[in-house]
Amino acid sequence: MADRLPLTPEEFRALADRVVELAAGLLAELPTARAFPETSGAEVSAAFEAPLPEEGLGPAALDALARVVALSRPPGPRFFGYVLGSGEPVAAVADLLASVLNQNVTAWRSAPAAVTVERLVVGWLAEAIGCAGFAGSLTGGGSSANLMGLAMARESRAPANDAGVQPGGVVYASSEVHTSITRAAAVLGLGYSAVRHVPVDASFRMEVAELERAVELDLAAGRKPIAVVASAGTVNTGAIDPLRPIAEVARRHGLWMHVDGAYGALAALAIPEAFRGLELADSISLDAHKWLYQPLDCGCLLFRDARAAQQAFSHTGDFTRSLLEDPVERFAFFEESLELSRRFRALKPWLSLRYHGVRAYRDSIRTDLALARRLAAAVDARPELERLAPVSLSAVCFRHRGDGRRGDAELDAWNKELLLRVVRRGRVFISNATIRGRFALRACLVNHRSTEADVDAVVSEVLAAAEQPPEPGGR
Repeated sequence: MADRLPLTPEEFRALADRVVELAAGLLAELPTARAFPETSGAEVSAAFEAPLPEEGLGPAALDALARVVALSRPPGPRFFGYVLGSGEPVAAVADLLASVLNQNVTAWRSAPAAVTVERLVVGWLAEAIGCAGFAGSLTGGGSSANLMGLAMARESRAPANDAGVQPGGVVYASSEVHTSITRAAAVLGLGYSAVRHVPVDASFRMEVAELERAVELDLAAGRKPIAVVASAGTVNTGAIDPLRPIAEVARRHGLWMHVDGAYGALAALAIPEAFRGLELADSISLDAHKWLYQPLDCGCLLFRDARAAQQAFSHTGDFTRSLLEDPVERFAFFEESLELSRRFRALKPWLSLRYHGVRAYRDSIRTDLALARRLAAAVDARPELERLAPVSLSAVCFRHRGDGRRGDAELDAWNKELLLRVVRRGRVFISNATIRGRFALRACLVNHRSTEADVDAVVSEVLAAAEQPPEPGGR
């Protein structure tokens, strides 16, 4: 029977050549490309709105890809928004091959090379952050890794898989914790109210004495402390919680210690001294699509004891049960993960790390940290600007205060307008954060393409946007 979706190897090569040419052209233009496309919601919708094609277009289907590129936010050197890596191209090449291979990375028997490579990459990542011997799996991102880490914590300290969640379970995290932690508590049946938000100090790090006090109050009230979540790089400011003291509290009270390291943990490659105590965690989330610059998606959950993952996630039906005896060949990710169907994510970091070597990544992370300090110094040097938080890693939070005559509420509204102006100007892309209730402009450096000149443009663009007259209609 003929192939029902015909495409010869020669035709595939021709299509791939077109895509590679388009991608290479994009990469060549990144140094001078706008940081955000000059477009609108209406324009983008009109560009792609079309009925589902009954008959195929053949190679002409690819003609629209140039429009996709033109209307996308490019991964250029002046993108400093959110916490998003810059997309390393060798990894993108690996992504193409991974899609052609189409491995379902459930178990060794289904994908022997892919499972082996992923287990190797997980070991590399664990070793890189000082947690050699930890196991784990790659995930869609930090949110799913945090969900699985807390699922392991719940099943380890307050088992619920068989009979359901019992009331009274508590999870502790700083007031700066990522929203994925509270969402995970809700999904796991603990509820939003089960998360105790522990106060932070002047550097936005969890107050350990307040953690101890909260645990003791809950114990006295008859509740069940389950886990403490420490942040290794908070999303707003990059603050790193005091990991060793938190681990001591967790040990004294029998808590599971999960570290949300989605943003910062991989910076342990460059500044391991800032992450002492990370190795004491029971589970750790990290995102290679942040500070290993991998294309999305490439998160990771690491854990100390695979038996805890199996306790939380192993529930195998007959159709997936392995009949193999060899311990390598019997391995199944689905016994240690929420996911069953899983793509070959590991090929990206595996090829990228082999191509560049870990030293290049270590040096690049150090450069990001230095560029963030440079930006902070530039902000501090301008009387019109006010830095709102220390720079612990690579996030710089500040606001434009002008002549100082505006109050906080006015400054919040003004800086919101200013952020929109900066993004519309298209020369740099920054985002925002809320710092102690105040609206902040925020630039985050996790970009292997950025230079000193790119970072210097942040301050000059903010100042220029502040001077431009408002657009008609208040924009």
